[in-house]
Amino acid sequence: MSGKPFLLLILIVPVLLSAQEIEIVDFETLQPELQKYDDTVRIVNFWATWCVPCVQEMPYFIKASEKYQNKKVKFLFVSLDFPKNLESQVIPFIRKRKIKDKVILLDDPDANSWINQVDSSWSGAIPATLVYRGNKRSFVEGSIDYEELIKMIEPKL
Repeated sequence: MSGKPFLLLILIVPVLLSAQEIEIVDFETLQPELQKYDDTVRIVNFWATWCVPCVQEMPYFIKASEKYQNKKVKFLFVSLDFPKNLESQVIPFIRKRKIKDKVILLDDPDANSWINQVDSSWSGAIPATLVYRGNKRSFVEGSIDYEELIKMIEPKL
């Protein structure tokens, strides 16, 4: 270096803890996501990290999300984990599985008041999946495989 002063700029860049921010919401905040009337197919999956069938079916949703990434299809994963487990369980789960779609954590303890608003046939058991486009709606309580998921999506495209 010559005798001129040398200025070194150090930029501090925040590192994201997750590929996305996970909001903790109540049902009133979630409800508009269940009632959009546009040309997009929406898949809403209710799950939890402690639910073995939920964890087992998650790869099917990730694969379907990749299949439809260039189509008007949106996935929303609604975690029913306890908010206190967001950092210790939900975020690591999302990271490990590289889930890129929107994830929210539903914190609304009065499930009896909102379960029937998702679907009148729902007992509240998870996993549960709602697939809809406008008024065309399909709902499944229980596990589904990849082929079943695709069969729910395709007619709504």
